[in-house]
Amino acid sequence: MNPYILSTLLFGLGLGTTITFASSHWLLAWMALEMNTLAIIPLMAQHHHPRAVEATTKYFLTQATAAAMLLFASTTTAWLTAQWAIQQMTHPLPSTILILALSLKIGLAPVHSWLPEVLQGFDLTTGLILSTWQKLAPFALLLQMQPAGATLLVILRLTSTLVGGWGGLNQTQLRNILAYSSIAHLGWMILILQFSPTLALLALLTYIAMTSSTFLTFNLNNSTNITSLAISWAKSPALTCLTPLILLSLGGLPPLTRFMPKWLILQDLTNQDLPCTATLAALTALLSLYFYLRLSYAMTLTMAPNNLIGITPWRTHHSQLTLPLAFFTMLTLLLLPLTPSALALLSPY
Repeated sequence: MNPYILSTLLFGLGLGTTITFASSHWLLAWMALEMNTLAIIPLMAQHHHPRAVEATTKYFLTQATAAAMLLFASTTTAWLTAQWAIQQMTHPLPSTILILALSLKIGLAPVHSWLPEVLQGFDLTTGLILSTWQKLAPFALLLQMQPAGATLLVILRLTSTLVGGWGGLNQTQLRNILAYSSIAHLGWMILILQFSPTLALLALLTYIAMTSSTFLTFNLNNSTNITSLAISWAKSPALTCLTPLILLSLGGLPPLTRFMPKWLILQDLTNQDLPCTATLAALTALLSLYFYLRLSYAMTLTMAPNNLIGITPWRTHHSQLTLPLAFFTMLTLLLLPLTPSALALLSPY
């Protein structure tokens, strides 16, 4: 892609998300979300491959449906309450439609079925943008809404943690596994959103750091399925040693970073007299931990077959930038001792 066109699209992508962060009016937020969607569509379709075109079409139709629902619900709110402000959501009907529209945009269960199919059709770099940056704007609107639909939120969060755990068990493609991982992590964020927006924001930031390091690791090794992980040790042995720690951090094992938000979320749910919800969330985390352990086992404890199909690659020099990978890997592995500092930084918000 032409670098000037790429710069323009990335600028539009960042501008749409930034306007969403700053907006307090539903029409402005809708316009920013549409700007964000239209900026990422050419990035998705830049590889002229049938799978990429199919995934781009599915993504566009899904986002257009969610945008139409959002515009309809915000107009209904203005008609019923004479309010366009995002924080003034008092009527239950438009609030429910808005929550469903934003859930469709980020891929929460049970409106999640588009996410694994779409993510499987893209390369790992585009999948990284879709799994991290594209979650920010809808999640910012959910944080501003402070949704009061307790029943709908309970269904969304418990369904997302269950589907994210069960769905990834029988997958062999890494992008499908990361899609179900994203659904499970989003369920944890929605789980605590109603009680502690600060913890939801902390969970989102740690999720972005860990997902970025995972995608960058797989992109550096050029791995797209579990079988290709078994030969990654020949390309970069040091990264092969660190990757299981990154995956176990995604699973929430101590003393790694992802243990911090899960521990705080379970503690807060217990303080809110929701022990059954906390227990179910902890049990669904074990499902996700299983397929992270499966990836770690395939990467470090198995050897690829030495035949014409699975030949060990040469350890050649690569031209990819490794500084972002080193930065996100450090955040993924070493943030647990900084838990009090992270809470102090996020508490004003």
